[in-house]
Amino acid sequence: MSTASLSDDLPVSWKVDDIDVHASLTRPAGAGPFPAVAFVAGSGPTDRNWNTPLLPGANGSAALLVQALTVHNFITIRYDKRASGPHVRENMPRLLGRISLQGHLEELAGSVGLLAARQDVDPRHIFALGNSEGCIHALNYQAQAGDHPFAGLILTGSPARSMGAEARSQIAAQLTAVPGGEALLAVYDAAMADFAAGRPVKVDKNLPEGFRNLILAVNNPANQPFVREIWDLDPAALLAKITVPVLIVIGKKDIQVDWQTDGAIFEAVAREHDNITTVYPENANHVLKYEPKPKAQLIPAEAAARYNVDEVGLDAHTVETITAWLRARR
Repeated sequence: MSTASLSDDLPVSWKVDDIDVHASLTRPAGAGPFPAVAFVAGSGPTDRNWNTPLLPGANGSAALLVQALTVHNFITIRYDKRASGPHVRENMPRLLGRISLQGHLEELAGSVGLLAARQDVDPRHIFALGNSEGCIHALNYQAQAGDHPFAGLILTGSPARSMGAEARSQIAAQLTAVPGGEALLAVYDAAMADFAAGRPVKVDKNLPEGFRNLILAVNNPANQPFVREIWDLDPAALLAKITVPVLIVIGKKDIQVDWQTDGAIFEAVAREHDNITTVYPENANHVLKYEPKPKAQLIPAEAAARYNVDEVGLDAHTVETITAWLRARR
C-alpha cells in the first residue's frame, strides 16, 4: 500500500473549446502502472473536491476519497468543470449560452485521455466515480463508446429519474407541510410545462424563494442548451446501455436522491443486466458523509449545510464498499 496527501497533488490541465480545464492528479509511490479513477463532480458550481460556494466548508468528499484510494494504489484525477472552481469568473463570459451536455462529455474525456496517455496508468483499468449529476455524465460518456471506455463505473447519489422528475419530487416533498402546498405545486408545474414547451415562463411571486430561483435558473439563457438537454434525460435508460461493471451507491440518509424510489428503478434495470450492483449504506448522505440522525429527523437545508464542514467525515461502510469493489476489478 501507499500513502499520499493532497499536498502531493500534481496540477494538470487540458482544453475544451479553447478553455482550460484545471485538475489535480494524485498518485501512489512507485512506478506503476496503476489502475486509475476519474472523478466526476455533481451539478452547478461543485468543484473538483465536491465543494460548492453555495454551502459552507471545504471538506469535500472527493478529496477525502482520493486519500482512501491512493492507499490502495489507485491513481486519481479530479477536475473543475469550466463553470466551477477558482477560474469560473474568467470562464463564464465565454460559456454563456454554450454550456451543453457535449461540453461536459468533453471535459470528462479530457481527464480520461490524460490518464490513458500516462506510462504509470494501466489504460485497461480506468474507472469513473461520479456523484449526483456527475453520474449522468459518466453514463453518457460510457454510452458514447469513445476512444477510452471505462473498465467500470461507480455511481454515487445518482438519480434514476430525469432531473426534472427529481426536482419535482423534492419540491413536492417540501410542500407537503406548507399551507396551500398543492396550489403552489400546481403553479410550479404550470411554469415548468411552459419551459418544456418553449413558451415564455412566468415566475409567480407567491412561490417560495427557492422554487422561484430554480425556475429562473432552469430558464436562464446562460444555462442553455444544457438544462433543456438534461431536464428529461433518463439515467436508467443510459444505464441499460452499459455493459461494464457498475456499482450504484445511494445512502439511506440521502435527502436529494431517495434510495427506495430511485433504487427500485435501478434494480429493475439490474434484473435484466448482471453487471450492475446496488448498495444502500445505512448512514451515508448524498455526498457519502456519515450522517448520524434518522432520516425522518433531517431537515434538508440543515443536512445539506453539513456536507463539507470540517468535523464531518466519510461514511466508513461506503468507503470500504467502494474500495473493495475497485480492488476486485483492477
